Amino acid sequence: MAEGQQIRDSAISNYGAVENISGNPAVPSPYPPGDQGGATAPPSNLMDNISGYEGASTGDGEGKFLPPPANLFPDPGDHLPPSNQQWIIPSISEDMAKETFKKYASRKCCYSTAPTNEMIFRDFRPFNTYRYCLETFTESRSSEWVSVPYRGEVVDSNAFGPAPFPWDIRVSVPALFQDSKTKVKVPHTSSVKPCYQCLALGRIRCHKCNAAGRVQCWVCEGRGKQFSDSQCSHCHGFGTEKCMQCAGTGHRNCDQCGANGQLLCYLQLIVKWKTNKFVFVVDQQSGFPMDFFQKVTGKIIFTDEQSMVHPLVTFPDPAINQASQNAVQRHITQFASTACILRQRQTVELIPLTKVDYEWKGMQYTFFVYGEENSVYTDDYPAKCCCSVM
Repeated sequence: MAEGQQIRDSAISNYGAVENISGNPAVPSPYPPGDQGGATAPPSNLMDNISGYEGASTGDGEGKFLPPPANLFPDPGDHLPPSNQQWIIPSISEDMAKETFKKYASRKCCYSTAPTNEMIFRDFRPFNTYRYCLETFTESRSSEWVSVPYRGEVVDSNAFGPAPFPWDIRVSVPALFQDSKTKVKVPHTSSVKPCYQCLALGRIRCHKCNAAGRVQCWVCEGRGKQFSDSQCSHCHGFGTEKCMQCAGTGHRNCDQCGANGQLLCYLQLIVKWKTNKFVFVVDQQSGFPMDFFQKVTGKIIFTDEQSMVHPLVTFPDPAINQASQNAVQRHITQFASTACILRQRQTVELIPLTKVDYEWKGMQYTFFVYGEENSVYTDDYPAKCCCSVM
């Protein structure tokens, strides 16, 4: 709740505020109530129209994205992904799978390691899969009106020249594929406006006391008495006390303009850099839950980084080729009209996945070894015990 804002409830409306003090009627305040919503700029209808910045925000969130000119759209160029790449697909050995399973069971406080020592391998099948990722590093620009107290400084208005268009303002690009944000003051957009919150008076009405200068005594709750008939020692029987919010004046300085009555308003360019990702993992229909791939890494077997990448067409798995085509087209459609594509990078990871069927005490069970970390997944471990904390 904003400072000094009254509680909106029919039962306790204006609690603590004094509308009419006995023997000293409240005088209507000559100061406006002010804006308790925390706006950072005057309403849009009071702002100047700046070409190229239509739709700029006025403190209620960032304005609409400003589309880049067509000449900033990157050219894919002639560099194509290699067509004769040798794709080497390694797989885990049976000994490694068994050792990994032993370590997995030994880390579980309620698992016996007997199955890992006594099991008999029945089937050992690699289901190595691929993870395709397209990263599109974009720069987007939007604008907002900003207001600060005016203190007599030189105003960089349109008298010094027209405002540059949003994409003509030079902004240094940070490290590629690292999200970032910066704000830049737009030249020649400044102007001085009367403060909309205090109507250029520099002061606003105190909301704590409703401009009366006094509030209800918190000790006696306005009765002037404590207990039975004894006079309240805090307010001396008046039932009210001086409002500490405004020091009893009924008004306070306007925070928006710093009590000066004027605002320096200007446009601010908001520049965002973001890495947008498209990720696809080939489902080899092994029965392994696909969500678990998010927790592990794979071995990068292909990387292609350009201003604009070409879709893959020669990868051994057609699902990866199709995913690459879908991803490239989707990112072009999604970002070309609202942002500038600075760089793209596509990678293919090999994620090791091995399904092991084994037998223990005449029963069949299964576990998976997956990821470069050799993580283990199983939902039917046969030798679990019940643990209890004493």
